[in-house]
Amino acid sequence: MNSQLKPIDAFPRLEPGREELTALIERYAQSEGLTPTAWPGLSVFRADAPSDRTCAMYEPCLGVLLQGSKHILLGDERLEQENGHYLISSIDVPVSAQVMRASPKEPCLCLTLRLDPVRISEWLSEVKLSKHATATVRGLALSPLNNELLDPLLRLVRLLDSPADLPLLAPLIEREIIYRLLTGEQGARLAQIATSGSQSQQIARAIQWLKQHYSRPLRIGDLANRVNMSASSLHHHFRQITAMSPLQYQKLLRLHEARRLLLTEGCDVATAAHRVGYESPSQFSREYSRQHGAPPLRDVNRLRQVAGEVCAMDAR
Repeated sequence: MNSQLKPIDAFPRLEPGREELTALIERYAQSEGLTPTAWPGLSVFRADAPSDRTCAMYEPCLGVLLQGSKHILLGDERLEQENGHYLISSIDVPVSAQVMRASPKEPCLCLTLRLDPVRISEWLSEVKLSKHATATVRGLALSPLNNELLDPLLRLVRLLDSPADLPLLAPLIEREIIYRLLTGEQGARLAQIATSGSQSQQIARAIQWLKQHYSRPLRIGDLANRVNMSASSLHHHFRQITAMSPLQYQKLLRLHEARRLLLTEGCDVATAAHRVGYESPSQFSREYSRQHGAPPLRDVNRLRQVAGEVCAMDAR
């Protein structure tokens, strides 16, 4: 699925503010990768070159792309995020992300703000949502950035230069950002995070169980009982939100964790496979290759080589 979005040229009024925000993000993103800021939940990302596909777990968040472009794969669906568009993730979803356009002169720059369900729920009783806001919708989507959202984002990032003001004013600005998101075209997705008793929250509980017990055998009937749903309803709404089945979701969790074990803890393939729940190392290797494009050891060696090249460039 390619998102049909208006070109950013259709929003010329954004340019001065977007240019300032881009410059601020580039100043705070001094090195490649994700960098936290002085405000909890607010981080910046930089890439100086196109990348291979990398695995990530998107938590509920707002992600704004200020420069460059990215492809995000959710299940079998592809989202193409261009500069000047924001992403809303309303639930924890494993994705594959790839930077498509970036260079040292014009790096790919992103701003990410983690979204707190408690703060969102504070607004739900006060904001008139779309009539579709109670429907189960996909947990990840893109929209063009508008002035109503750009303005508080810019003020929040500016506050990073005023550490004395940050703890007092940032919560107010963050509240305004949530309001703008709830009243925007992604309001239904945001409402999913905090609507008590909704099917989306039941799916969120199922996801939390899967994240905590991904190495265990998965019995759909047992998982459905845990979240007070029928097995058929769990399957339907889980796929509606995540674009995959619970079994596919568990497999991605296992493969993402196995890659981390191989890369950062030096596990051998058989040990990594066993720790994430595979009984057969050969089955693990087959599924790992399909997901990451290469067998485990070759994939990890390539990632280490790329990391070494980046470190060498930074040292220069």
